[in-house]
Amino acid sequence: MTQHLAAPSTGTSDEAPGHRTGWWQDAVIYQVYPRSFADGNGDGMGDLAGITARLPYLRDLGVDAVWLSPFYASPQADAGYDVADYRAIDPMFGTLLDADELIREAHALGLRIIVDLVPNHSSDQHEWFKRALAEGPGSPLRERYHFLPGKGVDGELPPNDWESIFGGPAWTRTTDPDGTPGEWYLHLFAPEQPDFNWEHPAVADEFRSILRFWLDMGVDGFRVDVAHGLVKAEGLPDLGAHDQLKLLGNDVMPFFDQDGVHEIYRSWRTILDEYPGERIAVAEAWTPTVERTANYVRPDEMHQAFNFQYLTTDWNAGELRTVIDTSLAAMRPVGAPATWVLSNHDVTRHATRFANPPGLGTQIRTAGDRELGLRRARAATLLMLALPGSAYVYQGEELGLPDVTDLPDEARQDPSFFRAEGQDGFRDGCRVPIPWTREGSSYGFGDGSSWLPQPAGWGELSVEAQTGTDGSTLELYRAAIAARREHPGLGAGTDVEWLAAPEGVLALGRPGFVCTVNTTGTPVRMAVPGTLLLATAPVTVDGDTYELPADTTVWWTV
Repeated sequence: MTQHLAAPSTGTSDEAPGHRTGWWQDAVIYQVYPRSFADGNGDGMGDLAGITARLPYLRDLGVDAVWLSPFYASPQADAGYDVADYRAIDPMFGTLLDADELIREAHALGLRIIVDLVPNHSSDQHEWFKRALAEGPGSPLRERYHFLPGKGVDGELPPNDWESIFGGPAWTRTTDPDGTPGEWYLHLFAPEQPDFNWEHPAVADEFRSILRFWLDMGVDGFRVDVAHGLVKAEGLPDLGAHDQLKLLGNDVMPFFDQDGVHEIYRSWRTILDEYPGERIAVAEAWTPTVERTANYVRPDEMHQAFNFQYLTTDWNAGELRTVIDTSLAAMRPVGAPATWVLSNHDVTRHATRFANPPGLGTQIRTAGDRELGLRRARAATLLMLALPGSAYVYQGEELGLPDVTDLPDEARQDPSFFRAEGQDGFRDGCRVPIPWTREGSSYGFGDGSSWLPQPAGWGELSVEAQTGTDGSTLELYRAAIAARREHPGLGAGTDVEWLAAPEGVLALGRPGFVCTVNTTGTPVRMAVPGTLLLATAPVTVDGDTYELPADTTVWWTV
């Protein structure tokens, strides 16, 4: 296949007319979860051909780039985040030729492609790991993972007290080729996901090669999974605490956010910079503070990092203002754009989070008040798109999809659902295939069924049902993204101006623009700041004042 070494000639390359240097600074990036976006062959599972066929929809939505969750060869123990071969496509999704066609077609439509990279761990079916087990203790391949003898008289205890993110110990004991109990290996997630040892030079060499493979294929960047986890504290010391999951995001752990990860990303940046077209890296880095997140996007490291502090903020004016200020302040010294995200494949959709009382976390089992949740979700989206920096949209949120909270246990496939004391394991609810049409066996997802059951009434939320419908969530997203692109005061930037506003209301100014947000449950009367541009609910202007409805966001030009 022909390699894409140059950027697409669609207005996005360095040489093309109208090119914006640093395209990621204000990009709207759409996350595709391949299993659940579109099924091209009718087998009930989304695939690359299905994504390619739906790319015109994403162009018309107005997004700048498409981020694809993993499609690599994998036993699918964790929905593809257990990679057996980083240079091959899993047959359920297609072939390398399908990937090539997807990248080409995206570029022809003016869309960039970002792919997931999973460097913290491999699958236990990766050739390195299979050989390490087969060759037994002393195999050089074991040095590429974390194999250690156990504690106790007969090595019957794990090497340390670390706990898996999915529940239980972060260690699994092997069986030696002669059938006797052997060493233990580290897996911060499922046992089928052994952690790489990034102190070994072969691991670093391999991933530099993987980066070049996909850059040569033409991808425009990488979203780096568990970017904070690659380096472990020297000696793998005990943490000395139980219920360790409650500490995540609050403290620097011996297995997360170690300073050594930054040397890795500096080496990756030199590779990205060799390629034309401004290729980027995006960190999925859960850190205790936004300031530590900023370490990942220093000028010689990555280009963006997910703002999880923003995602986990409740629908509250004071809390939102604080996290916005903190995020902008943290990114300003390193010259990186702030990022804003409300939903993804690992958390309950924000239309459902905001339908429930605050403080329940990011995996919620109850549907809550659906009408309230959608109203707040629409308002939160318009606020997000008004902020300076880059925004991420998770597939289906532009349809106002809620989480499917009533999936039967027998339908669930999230590995953490089947492990005690780990994550809640209810991520399947945000992964249900999205509806494209009002009718059909899978509402247009494919010609057949869907790998997770879709709820009754899904068709009324479909792209078909919402396209051209005044006031629909899909048309709101289309209008907001278009206005964001056209208005000179929106997009990239580092600051907002906070304007006087009543309790529970946010009013922020940007050049020639004002955004007002009512996070309360009652209408508020305010002075008209300019000309009405866009609103998430009907707004009536009465002379010099207007009534800002409950849980509503309004954009104004001034």
